Amino acid sequence: MSRSTSRRNWRLGVCVAVFAASLVTAPAVLAQAASKLIAPGFAGLAKSDAVVMMPVDVELFSMSAGGVLEPRADWTESARGHMTTALVDRVKALGLPVKQGNVDLADEFAEQVGLHAAVATSISRHHAFGGVWALPTKAEGLNWTFGDAMQGLGRKADARYGLFVWVRDSYASAERKAAMVLLALAGIGITGGAQIGYASLVDLQTGQVVWFNQLARGTGDLREDEPARETIQSLLTGLPPVQ
Repeated sequence: MSRSTSRRNWRLGVCVAVFAASLVTAPAVLAQAASKLIAPGFAGLAKSDAVVMMPVDVELFSMSAGGVLEPRADWTESARGHMTTALVDRVKALGLPVKQGNVDLADEFAEQVGLHAAVATSISRHHAFGGVWALPTKAEGLNWTFGDAMQGLGRKADARYGLFVWVRDSYASAERKAAMVLLALAGIGITGGAQIGYASLVDLQTGQVVWFNQLARGTGDLREDEPARETIQSLLTGLPPVQ
């Protein structure tokens, strides 16, 4: 198995796990207190702070009648285009000192991009969702770090911070929709698609996640421009302003 195939399978596994956890815990957009989303001591970005905006890490799936998630490259390409445009427009509107990272940069630091997905999933489950999954050692606030794993990216991009966006979205196939109707008539409820997203601002020097946000819901269509813009706006809600 090639490295790219292995990485793709790993990301699909992360996607499936997050879908399952989110559908059990919170089918709607999650709302967290601002203090829970910002690392202690982080007041916001300075005008002199350079931020590299990594390419959107997005993948779309079709959900089969049996609930199996099947990657759709055509849908993903469309979603990536819509979300990239929306993200660029949004950070400009917020006045953030951002430089856009290209695909070559993401490929060179694919391990760090994958690590972000894993850490963001952990933050979501053990900090943002909390409950029975909450970690006592993380109860005081957003306290997650990549250690020195992001320093190479910071040097390459000549940036102090990195903005990462990770989204997975699935849509019920016609067969899945038919199964939902038939089972509903029998009094059995099954889910359709779900949209899961994380946004993180990371200090590339220290590795600390200084801001985090997420969404988990059963609505939205990233294959269309306006819904994609709404998703980006939702994910960047609460991002600390430039000081």
